[in-house]
Amino acid sequence: MIPDVSQALSWLEAHPDALKGIGRGIERETLRVQPDGKLAQTPHPESLGSALTHKWITTDFAETLLEFITPVERQIDPLLETLRDIHRHVAHQLGEERMWPLSMPCFIAQDSHIELAQYGSSNIGRMKTLYREGLKNRYGALMQTISGIHYNFSLPLSFWQAWAGVKDEESGKEEISAGYLRLIRNYYRFGWIIPFLFGASPAVCRSFLQGKESALPFEEHKGMLYLPYATSLRLSDLGYTNKSQNMLGITFNKLETYVEALKAAIKTPSEGYAKVGLKDADGNYLQLNTNVLQIENELYAPIRPKRVTRSGEAPSDALLRGGIEYIEVRSLDVNPFSAIGVDERQVRFLDLFLIWCTLADAPEMSSDELICSRQNWNRVILEGRKPGQTIGMGCGDEHHPLAQVGKALFADLHRVAEVLDHNHGDNRYQVVCDELVACFDNPELTYSARILQAMKDNGISGTGLALAEQYRHALVEEPLKVLTAGQFTDEALRSVEKQREIEAADTQSFEAFLAERAG
Repeated sequence: MIPDVSQALSWLEAHPDALKGIGRGIERETLRVQPDGKLAQTPHPESLGSALTHKWITTDFAETLLEFITPVERQIDPLLETLRDIHRHVAHQLGEERMWPLSMPCFIAQDSHIELAQYGSSNIGRMKTLYREGLKNRYGALMQTISGIHYNFSLPLSFWQAWAGVKDEESGKEEISAGYLRLIRNYYRFGWIIPFLFGASPAVCRSFLQGKESALPFEEHKGMLYLPYATSLRLSDLGYTNKSQNMLGITFNKLETYVEALKAAIKTPSEGYAKVGLKDADGNYLQLNTNVLQIENELYAPIRPKRVTRSGEAPSDALLRGGIEYIEVRSLDVNPFSAIGVDERQVRFLDLFLIWCTLADAPEMSSDELICSRQNWNRVILEGRKPGQTIGMGCGDEHHPLAQVGKALFADLHRVAEVLDHNHGDNRYQVVCDELVACFDNPELTYSARILQAMKDNGISGTGLALAEQYRHALVEEPLKVLTAGQFTDEALRSVEKQREIEAADTQSFEAFLAERAG
């Protein structure tokens, strides 16, 4: 049902210090909206600095889609307080605009109301906007306004020294990378537990379909479309998916084969995207290229291996150079019950689950098996709270009750929680386990059930606006705790100056720049 992790857990209990120094970072996306809940039409606020170069505050797909990025932290409380400080600062700068508290977008009448994110006149800035032009033309702008939380996680060197016998990060990069790939394979097998517990997008505004028909058996209520047992429509085919990527043969068994397949996808022509065209009749670019992926970041995945890149370095080249440094979890919906889109309970659960994924045996997975694992995810995404829901084991016919699998997993997680609590001298991880395991016997405790009830009572716009106003009021009243007003001012000025320097240093034409990047 789940791997037997008892031996690895016993090892962990004998080596509790190995888990001291976990690295964590959070990226949160949120749309700027007007007081009436419609998408803001204003540019990225100048007072926030340059979206191209700011350390903490940038934009994602659209000019109105903010993205907040925390520095890496070793402690949970400062991590969340820093993220809240960014929200506090931004709330002051937005005037009457609000931050949308849901993953699925507010009412958007048509794609033309969505302006692509702008990054200035430099070649790199223009390339970033052009990449988004390609996303718009490939998948539609509306899909790209869906917001999420990304959780970046790394185990300390002390863990890899004790667990894998490495001496240092450089000489041990192959063993460390293999450990993170093991984590990723287990995440594909068991990560459906994240949308089950924390999925918070069981409904969409009718405007999201733009008049198109859907194969999903939606029910309609107060202008919203919903599935009664859904957890995360953001992760469904309505959201971030690209079926052509299933044919890429990307696996997570060895770092070299992962990178090789990823690089191949950037060079593989796509018949469908060729029809979009590279340029329009006036010579304006429509996308970076007509390949399956324009760049590596276009690969839609629930989890990614990562390494901090050097200037001008591709993510895959960074991985080959130094091995996997951390992993990025991409399956979290925005938490509507938190002003900052994520809460301490989720962070602690992810710590426990990702440690378990590292410890548990993880046989290699073919690309077919990876696609097969998607069936469990889809079952949970669309009907996770359905009474008697089951989870498949591998690609065969064996199924077990979801609640049974979940509770077996939590029995292991509780042992990991005891180790972490021992290190911190409290019981906060164990409390999280006790709270969340109750969701398997009572799915009405999950985020998706709670937010769906609120949406049934008040509609999506009513629910989103009420929460946005509540959080706006709270954030502007709170003092900064970790960062200072002076630091925000300095970073805004520094980012603007840095953008000017990049623009002044450009010597190539945009055409030559793109050709060089295409390699």
